[in-house]
Amino acid sequence: MSLAFRPVSRRHDLAGEAIRSVRDTVSRWAAIGPNSPTGRRFGEFGQGSIICFPTNTIFNERYIRIGRDTMIGPHATLSAGMVPGQDCISDPVVRIGDRCLIGKGSGIVGHFSIEIGDDVWTGHHVYVTDQNHGYADVTVPISRQTMPERSVRIGNGSWIGHGSVVLPGATIGEHVTIGANSVVTGEIPSFSVAVGNPATVIRRHVEGEGWVRVGR
Repeated sequence: MSLAFRPVSRRHDLAGEAIRSVRDTVSRWAAIGPNSPTGRRFGEFGQGSIICFPTNTIFNERYIRIGRDTMIGPHATLSAGMVPGQDCISDPVVRIGDRCLIGKGSGIVGHFSIEIGDDVWTGHHVYVTDQNHGYADVTVPISRQTMPERSVRIGNGSWIGHGSVVLPGATIGEHVTIGANSVVTGEIPSFSVAVGNPATVIRRHVEGEGWVRVGR
């Protein structure tokens, strides 16, 4: 029986290889790099950097700056301002440093100021924003109520775990680990580990002692 099915299996293998080859070729050619038409629309797009194909939503690229040797995974959202074509009050609105890795399906949605330092890596499906919706007026849909934007900062060498959310006003220091599925709303000091909703520090690096437990 196996001999009879071997030619069909081989055809399936060849078809699979062909599909993968086409997919890989399309992904390479459709990726956004510093010299691509889309890449040239950015305020800055460093050499060696890439936004992988396919993308989700990208607009107002001229207010977005990406450093060197940074990779932004597929299905990413990168936006500056509320709508395409808007004249933003800050320039840049979004700045991503050198040697960063932004995971698949992540969103960086800036209205005022989001700054991500060098060597920052994130897991998949991480969301970073400096703007949120209000709900105080019950006669107006929440989608039409906005709150004042508050700057977001993520320091050099930090790691943001899978599924985490970084909200307006958050400041994450250098060499910080944010555990998976955390929600960062305030200030996380440098050289610390924070987890939870809202994210709280559970470890800090103390000179002469190393990493010590705090809080819980």
